[in-house]
Amino acid sequence: MLVFSTERYQELSESVAREGGIELGRIQRKVFSDGERYRRIQTDCARRDVVLVGGTVDDIDMLEIYDLASGFVHLGAHTLTMVIPWFGYQTMERASKPGEIVSAKNRARLLSSIPAAGSGNRVVLMDLHSEGIPHYFDGDIRPVHLQARPVVLEAIRALGGERFVVGATDAGRAKWVETLANELGMNAGFVFKRRISDTQTEVTALSASVEGEQVVIYDDMIRSGSSLLSAARAYREAGAEQVSAVCTHGVLSADALQKIRSSGLLDALACTDTRPHVSALADEYLRVHTVAPLIARFLHDSV
Repeated sequence: MLVFSTERYQELSESVAREGGIELGRIQRKVFSDGERYRRIQTDCARRDVVLVGGTVDDIDMLEIYDLASGFVHLGAHTLTMVIPWFGYQTMERASKPGEIVSAKNRARLLSSIPAAGSGNRVVLMDLHSEGIPHYFDGDIRPVHLQARPVVLEAIRALGGERFVVGATDAGRAKWVETLANELGMNAGFVFKRRISDTQTEVTALSASVEGEQVVIYDDMIRSGSSLLSAARAYREAGAEQVSAVCTHGVLSADALQKIRSSGLLDALACTDTRPHVSALADEYLRVHTVAPLIARFLHDSV
């Protein structure tokens, strides 16, 4: 097995290689004055089981995955596994208004069009916002939905201690949060909301008594932090003594982390390193748990 990565996911790929005792491949990169990007695969990958670790953080990252993956196949890779811990455009998995572009489906189609390695391609996705996204892939590529549950449970336990309520930001996450709470042997709490506009919601009810309790909220992703803060405020107003939060994908766009930190509503925040920038933001308030051992274990178990 041979592990490569896109530029932004170098740190995670190195951790995966170290955890799994897997050889790390080398790629030469440079950017020309006009912005055109040059890449050269320096490690021979012919007849090897090639793993590419990268996330679709933006369109440049998306095209780097496509270019490198196509290169590995051209150079004779035996199998190709694209590990995409963060699959972007997850909230654009369906059209809710006429004329909207379903970007998640288009990105899946693009990855599906990568030529097939000798013994096939597969794409490994993690904690998707919509369970239907793997069905957008077609042709010979095999999608795998890898759940970060072991890492998430570890993060929740670390924040919650011996007794706490596992909370959801809204009813849409209720089933997932309930399974986490059951596995932890804790109660679950849900916030019910009414949408006021495209960007605003209003809390209408809370499903559990949290008076004097510690609440650990789970959501699959935190982007702007607005939904999280709305839920945290509801739990606080219902009498929760402490409130913290865990997510798989710490998108934390723009000033989201500062907004969450300065709100005073959350005592701590935890996420995984499926997004590459969060490791540099880690401190006592933001705890980052790596998914590298989970990925390495999956790769070894699925050979």
